[in-house]
Parts: sequence; C-alpha cells; structure tokens
Amino acid sequence: MKIAVEGCCHGELDKIYETITYLEQKEGVKVDLLLCCGDFQAVRNEGDMKCMAVPAKYRHMQTFYKYYSGEKKAPVLTIFIGGNHEASNHLQELPYGGWVAPNIYYMGYAGVVRYKGLRIGGLSGIFKSHDYRKGHYEFPPYSQETLRSVYHIRNIDVFKLKQIQKPVDVFMTHDWPQGIYYYGRTEQLLRKKPFLRQEVESNSLGSPAAAELLHHLQPSYWFSAHLHVKFAAVMQHQAKGNSAPRTTKFLSLDKCLPHRDFLQIVEIADRPGSSEKLEYDPEWLAILKATDSLQSTTANFWIPPQSDDLNARWDFSASTESMMQVVSDMGGELCIPENFSLTVPAYNPSRPQPHTNPSYVTNPQTTELCATLGLTDIYAQAGQDRQGQDDESASGAPEEEDDEDNQSVGSVDEPSEYPTDSSGLSSSYNPDEITIEDEWEEEEDGEGGEEKGTDAVVPEGQVGGQDSDRDSSPLRESGSSHLVLPPPNGEPLRSLTLNLPPPCQSTPSSVSPAQGSSEEDGGATPARVPKRTSGQTEGANTGTGNTPKIKRRNQTIYTAADDEETEG
Repeated sequence: MKIAVEGCCHGELDKIYETITYLEQKEGVKVDLLLCCGDFQAVRNEGDMKCMAVPAKYRHMQTFYKYYSGEKKAPVLTIFIGGNHEASNHLQELPYGGWVAPNIYYMGYAGVVRYKGLRIGGLSGIFKSHDYRKGHYEFPPYSQETLRSVYHIRNIDVFKLKQIQKPVDVFMTHDWPQGIYYYGRTEQLLRKKPFLRQEVESNSLGSPAAAELLHHLQPSYWFSAHLHVKFAAVMQHQAKGNSAPRTTKFLSLDKCLPHRDFLQIVEIADRPGSSEKLEYDPEWLAILKATDSLQSTTANFWIPPQSDDLNARWDFSASTESMMQVVSDMGGELCIPENFSLTVPAYNPSRPQPHTNPSYVTNPQTTELCATLGLTDIYAQAGQDRQGQDDESASGAPEEEDDEDNQSVGSVDEPSEYPTDSSGLSSSYNPDEITIEDEWEEEEDGEGGEEKGTDAVVPEGQVGGQDSDRDSSPLRESGSSHLVLPPPNGEPLRSLTLNLPPPCQSTPSSVSPAQGSSEEDGGATPARVPKRTSGQTEGANTGTGNTPKIKRRNQTIYTAADDEETEG
C-alpha cells in the first residue's frame, strides 16, 4: 500500500492533492492513503478563522471550505491529526475523531483506527508542561490563554495510548518525540537548522510525552512535522521480555510550499483480506470505554493512577472480553460510518461575512458514538461547565489573557510530570528567530529551492511559557498479549524523487529514512552522533556563553523570567 505523508498542511489542500495527482501520473503509482501530520486548518467559515492561534492579518480561508461544503471531494482517503495552528472550535466537536468533510477523517485528541489491516494511531497538539495535567476545559469563545492551551496535549490522552498492548503500525504526532534526533543524521539536521544545536545537545528539543509513547508503542513508522524540515531516523528498541527487538522508522517533513520537502510516499505492506474501509479499532474503543470516568473538563490537575495505589484501578488495558463487548456494542460492524454532515454554514466567497462569530455546536457524529459506547461528550460537557461558571472565572484576569502561555493559577507550585531543573543549562542565540508574521510572509516571499534557516521556528505570538523536559518517569512494560493482527511488516520507506512545478512542488531526495537528504548538503559526510538503543540515556551536554536566550518551542531550559517569550 502506498501512503502519502504530508508535513504541515497549513490549509493548502488543493496544492497537496494536486501534488499527489502529479506524482501518480509521473511515477505511475496509485496513492491509497494520505496522512497529514498537523496544522491542517479545517476552517469552514470566517468564524472558524477567529479560533486559530495566528495573527488576524494572517488568517486566510485557504481551500478546506470547498471540501467541507461539497464543492470538491478529497480524491484520496485523508487522515490527519491536529497541530498548533487549527480551527480549534471545529476539531473540539470531534474529541474521539470523525469526518470533517467527506473522505477526510480527524483522529481526535488521540486515537487508533484501522485501514486495510494497518493500525494507525495519532496524538493531536503539542506538548506544554504547564497544561499537560489539566483536563480539556477549553470552550469557545476562547480567551488569549485558552486559544493556545486548547491545542496542548493532555496526560489523560497519553495515559489512554499507554494502555495499548497490541502492535501499532503507524503513529503520528505534530511535534517530534524528544531525543529522536540522535537516531538520524544529527549534524546534517543542525547544518539546516543551526539554532537547534543547544536544544539537541541538551536533549530538550521535542516532546517528552511523545518520547514516552515511542518507547511504549514502538510502532513500525512514526511521522511528525512542526519543525519545518525533512529529517529521517531509525530507532532500534530494546527487546521486551522474550519478544524480538522492534525498529521504528521516523520521518518528519516540511510545510506545504514550493521547493520544500513537504510530501513523501512510503510503501507499507497491507494485510490481504482486510477491509477496504476505514475501521474503528476494537482495542482502542475498549480503552475509551474503560477510561471514560477518568476524563475531566476542568483546569484542575489530573494525576494518573499508579500501580502502587491500592485504592484505585490503574490498569485500563483492554481484555479480550472488553474488546468483544465493544464489537457487540457496535452491532458487529467496525467500519466507520460515513455520516458526515455540515454543522455550520460553509464559507461563501460570493457573500463573505467577516463578522461571523465562532460557532460552538455539538457534532452528531460524536453524539452517535457516545450514545453507542456510553462515552462522555467532553466538548458538550465543557460547554455545560462554562455555562455554570460565574462572570469572573469565565472572563479571566486581563493580565493572564495577555500571556499566551501563562501558567494557570495553581500550576506554579504543582510538580510537573517531567522535571524542570534548568540550573545546568546555558543560554544560546538564535540568529534565525522569527515571529509568526515572518512565517506567514515567507509563503509570499520565499522563492528558490534552497531552504532558509528561518522556516523552522513558528512561534504564535508575543510571549511564551514554560516548556517540556525529558521524561524521567519509569516506563511501564507491556505484558505479552494475544495478537489480533500479524506483526507489523518491516518494509522500508520508499522515497520518490519529485521535481514538481510551483506552486504545488515537493522535491525530496531519493534516500532511505536512515540517511536523510545528504545530497542537499553537497554530499559532504556529516559528523555522526553514535547510535544507541532506545533504552540508553543521553547525557545532557551543556555549553557556556553570554549570548541572549532564544525563544523556542518545547524547551524546559528557561526560567520564569523567560515566560514572556514565543511558543512554536
């Protein structure tokens, strides 16, 4: 099966589908599936644009509304996760996933689905430590704080994913798993993005929560985006019990712009005899049912149950009986119903309505799934909680709203799930630091095939907050399980050399995932970081210097004084 993998979409659906059509004609292939790794921007109308965390002058309608309204239909089945530039009010309608348009499926906050026998999982959003332990309390209209916290991942979703015991073939996150850069051509990455060096050397780049899932799930393939650079890696995991060691092939891609490596086709063997339809995964549905009572729609911190807690259940993995029960609940039919329907009016270019307010409605797809499985519609619950709040708690303090990643009241003194000691880390200077305005202007001004160093940093506003640290919590080893699916196939990534005309162009080099795109760097042999198995730890290399601190994503090396900086 040929799967097209897309980095950051940024609403450019027409260009992405045009690129796939071009590739199919040029290479004589047929793409079966498109996976999009975030920043999808499922904007239905002008109201949705106001729910994206981007400056107002850079909120553009793009082309998704055509697929939502029915003017166009996606030519290939498309599955996507959320990133940090999304129409959040739209995606919140589908906390457990669902169709945002015919043939375009959103994975929800977290999820696992099956297609042609492959298990495909995903986690939406990006990691921020100060919101990680909260519930999904956000509800439109958003404040300046919740406009950004709404796309921060939560530990409840990571906890659910850690209950998975059966093999996963493909997994998607928007930001990278922390430490994955040590398993590819690290020096080549740093030549492309030199301002990442301090984060890479201190192992503070990326998401510790995603790294924890990578160690637990050990999927055959892991796809990401967010940093706007193509990077490939291969991680050899330590064996679990008597099982053979597993390998994960990692690939991150650029954003959809001419002359960028934003799209790549990989070939993964499907399982003959499997359904040609997109299906629910019974193990995941059973986990959703088992963990429903753990969900919260408040900003209070949630602590996952531990194995040493004698008064609470801590293992929510799916038993054979629970999986059989959800299959029974679904009437024996696991194919995801094609029950998309419009929930708000679509944008009409002939009658623009720039003053349209953001909508917040329940989605019948979520209502139907919740009724079938006995789940809580956490978006509807958050709306009810909002109605019950007084005016003061609903509006928030003005000074907090001006800080886009300000830690909420009560979070400062609470210990993070990941350590945040920054005493041993130095500051560094990022000569290519840009604001989100620069990132959007780049689409208009960026020409030529050479990648500029500024395109990786995509902060969202004027200030930022405390970021992640490496995960020091012990990983819970999964026990042996009876497999419904055969073990994932180890087919190599297949790269097609693309020479596409602007504006829908993608020109990745034809290389293996372990090698990256060395010819882009003139064929020079890069300095290599020694490879390790996933169970080994990386020492925190530090440097010294008096240069200013950079304002970057997914770092924990900043003190409280740096909380007024930008987020990626």
